[in-house]
Amino acid sequence: MTRLAASASIDSGSSCQICAAWVNDLQVISYFSTRAWSLESALPSDKAEHQRLLLALPFLFSLFCGATSAAVWVWITWLQGRGGRTMFSLAVFLLCAATSVAASAKGAAAAAAGPRLNNNQLYKFSYTTEILLDKARGSKEGSAGYRISSDVNINLVWRDPSNKDDQLIQLAISNVQIEPVSQRSDRNSVLHGSTTESILGKNKLAALTKPFLVHLKNGKTKAFYSYWAEPATIKNLKRGITSLLQFQTHTGKVVENDVSGRCTVQYQATEGQVTRTKILETCKTSEIGFTTHSKVLGVSRKSSSVTLFKLEDGFIQSAVAEETHSLAVNARRSTAAKIVSRQTLLLVGKEAGPLEVAGKDVAGVVKSIDGKLAAVGIVPEKLKTQCKGCPSLFEHWQAVKKQLEPASLSKATAPRSFLGLIQSIRKASKDEILKVLKSASKTTLPQVVDAVTSSQTPASLDAMLEFLNFTDGKGLVLQERFLYACGFASHPNERMLQALLNIAKGKIGSTDIKESVVIIMGALVRKMCLKGSCDLPTVVQVKKMILEGPESTQAESEVQMYLLALKNSLLPEAIPILTKFAESEVGSYSIIALTALERYDVSLINPKVKQTVNRVYHQNRRIYEKNVRAAAADVILSSNPSYIEVKNLLLSIGNLPHEMNKYMLSKIQDILRFQMPASKIVQKALEDMISHNYDRFAKVGSSSAFSGFMAQSPDVTSTYSLDILYSGSGILRRSNMNIYGSSQGSMLHGLQVAIEAQGLESLIAATADEGEEDLESFAGMSALLFDVQLRPVTFFKGYSDLMAKMFSMTGEPMNVVKGLILLTDHSEVIQLQSGLKASAEFQGGLAIDISGGMEISLWYRESKTSVNNRGALVVTGNVTVDLDFLRTGVEVSFETEASLDFITTVQFSEYPFLVCMQMDKAGFPVSDYFARYDSVSSGKSITSRKGKKQHVPGSEFPLHQENSNMCKRVFESSW
Repeated sequence: MTRLAASASIDSGSSCQICAAWVNDLQVISYFSTRAWSLESALPSDKAEHQRLLLALPFLFSLFCGATSAAVWVWITWLQGRGGRTMFSLAVFLLCAATSVAASAKGAAAAAAGPRLNNNQLYKFSYTTEILLDKARGSKEGSAGYRISSDVNINLVWRDPSNKDDQLIQLAISNVQIEPVSQRSDRNSVLHGSTTESILGKNKLAALTKPFLVHLKNGKTKAFYSYWAEPATIKNLKRGITSLLQFQTHTGKVVENDVSGRCTVQYQATEGQVTRTKILETCKTSEIGFTTHSKVLGVSRKSSSVTLFKLEDGFIQSAVAEETHSLAVNARRSTAAKIVSRQTLLLVGKEAGPLEVAGKDVAGVVKSIDGKLAAVGIVPEKLKTQCKGCPSLFEHWQAVKKQLEPASLSKATAPRSFLGLIQSIRKASKDEILKVLKSASKTTLPQVVDAVTSSQTPASLDAMLEFLNFTDGKGLVLQERFLYACGFASHPNERMLQALLNIAKGKIGSTDIKESVVIIMGALVRKMCLKGSCDLPTVVQVKKMILEGPESTQAESEVQMYLLALKNSLLPEAIPILTKFAESEVGSYSIIALTALERYDVSLINPKVKQTVNRVYHQNRRIYEKNVRAAAADVILSSNPSYIEVKNLLLSIGNLPHEMNKYMLSKIQDILRFQMPASKIVQKALEDMISHNYDRFAKVGSSSAFSGFMAQSPDVTSTYSLDILYSGSGILRRSNMNIYGSSQGSMLHGLQVAIEAQGLESLIAATADEGEEDLESFAGMSALLFDVQLRPVTFFKGYSDLMAKMFSMTGEPMNVVKGLILLTDHSEVIQLQSGLKASAEFQGGLAIDISGGMEISLWYRESKTSVNNRGALVVTGNVTVDLDFLRTGVEVSFETEASLDFITTVQFSEYPFLVCMQMDKAGFPVSDYFARYDSVSSGKSITSRKGKKQHVPGSEFPLHQENSNMCKRVFESSW
């Protein structure tokens, strides 16, 4: 049984060794017991051997199955006589198995399960913990951070007499030293001239050096005894030392509780050495953060934690731990920060120590030592830090308000000030926020509304709801800025959605605001469903409202409102509704429904949806407008089309209206050139000469579809597409510009600006295309920004409105979206094994101005549409370790200012008319910054900052060659 005891363990490999030993032992016992049974009824001459075997079997049981088994040999002999051979064999197996397990457990208990201290011995250790903060790739100046070193004396206080691994130990910290982790000049060191007592304070130092107790059982921390009155920072540092006393001496994977939380831990044990690898992704703590729902705009973290224990005589000779965390912005991974936490516990000597304390249990022993000691828990406490000398919210606002004037929104100072203001608002009360809102000027107030709403705290939401009066139709600008900021919220909650639902149910002074409320509620539903909150009562209520909405009203504007809300929500339950409206007689309904279906995951587009969309494109039931059929074609080609679907699309080319022939041809060629997902099936369909011939592929016209790359890097890929569809008379029918970003396997629809026009043929005495003869004059613009559909903007509607706008047209673009958006919002507290806590805050702010316009000159027989995009982007990442008495941190950031213009010029003085499309990107700067900051409780602080700037030259994005040739002719005719 020595073999069994030695192999006893909790892991699967050791269990197999035990089973093999049982089988081997049972084979020997089985032979002798079977022989004894067979001789019982043998001839008298064999009775002597029978008696000898009966006497030998108790000895064999004692040898193989343990001495206890020999005592019950009489019982087995009785079973042999009563139950025969089968009962006898079964009893032998069960008894041997039971006694083997008992022996295994006894053998395992004999070996130390964890660290085991000797009585009357004081173990003297040196302890060091370091925290280093830096850029992910390091910096020449060295890391920010500090080192805390001390002596730690450990001794045994009490041990359970029946279990040597059930121990109560005492730890005492002394000779504490604090110093910078990197060499600094005296001028750049916040600790220069300081002592440990001046840094910590007399009370905190006394608390840190006060002994504390730890209850260890089988190598695991069962209780941590300290004083409730001690500062949380001090208790956490003590917990960090305790984490180096917890380990097991055999290989396996377990779930443990320590200062890091409840974590899965992998142990690898060899002779005199144990390696503990903590799987940090599994750790559960009470600190809950949040992050942006889109991975493209989000932050990723990679972490590791390894501790190496070296043992001698069952106790620790050294314990060395290193824990790293690297946080990076997914779209620009060079904007990254790294946290390194190291711990070293080294045995430097032993000497005679105090004797064990007498007592029956741990609780009684602890009470006898010090009645004020309490089991305060191994889980770390939350730190309540107060910023000493920090400005109030109102003071912060006074300092940055000039940077938030409308004229400054295209500069990087605007989003940087916006992000700083959000941080202040998140710490402020409702009254403080209202004070800033009421003091802001008319020009800066919209930007303040953006910042307050983006803060997403209960106080900021309450302040906005009290400040805004939705019954007042004159407050449209501020109300819509509030709603858009809700739509772009990084981590919306049920309370925010309930607030919008209450607004929608109440009296609203503006029809436009009513539409925006419902549309934005759809966006919030999607974000909340993505994070698993789809079954919350308010979410269920809003889902019911927008799902039933399209069928509950006859008003065209309200039906469009609900359809746009469904487009934002992307609810699977909405697919049948959208499919129904795709075949609507009202063109605007069909367009919204089809563009919504295009946004769904391909797996949700079932055969019924495909049949409906194909019917729309091929006009099986009624005649549709060209832009509706073009939208249907987009859904077909983006939804994993079949060979027959593609072939039918190809066969339709040549039988479509003139400009749509050219559009569809350009669409097919773009799929092949850009190698889109449908390119392989399209290529296969083109092998058929009936589908692919000169007659179809030689169609001329001005409509086009083109896709290209805006940027390609290992971090993010950005693409754009431009689709232009004209009427047969040469007037723009639909212009659609899209920008996508992909990173970390996720896609983000960054921008969509669609301009639609109809019923303008009468201006140039032209004939409308089939199915568009009775359309009302209309031009409008729709924008989708960062996966959120916004309320469409109308340029004009109706002939009288058109003529009024034409005579008053100034050529100035109409604003579609203007404001500040919180793109990236990541916050988490990282609990380190050393007991320290790192706070990581990454925010990205965008100042954006999207405008669009349409000019028509009957004199020059020329029309021009423009989409102008201006923006400034700032992304900052702050990682801070705040110990109340000492604070250190780093900030990584980048910023840029850019513009993108899309202009389409059409000259319809001759046929075929001339069309020139331009997509221009102006040159722009990109700046990277890195800052380190340290401060102590006395108020002394040091900050160093370095930056690097580069200039990205401007360019005109390439389109197809036909466009280049056309632009040349347009510009030549202008001269």
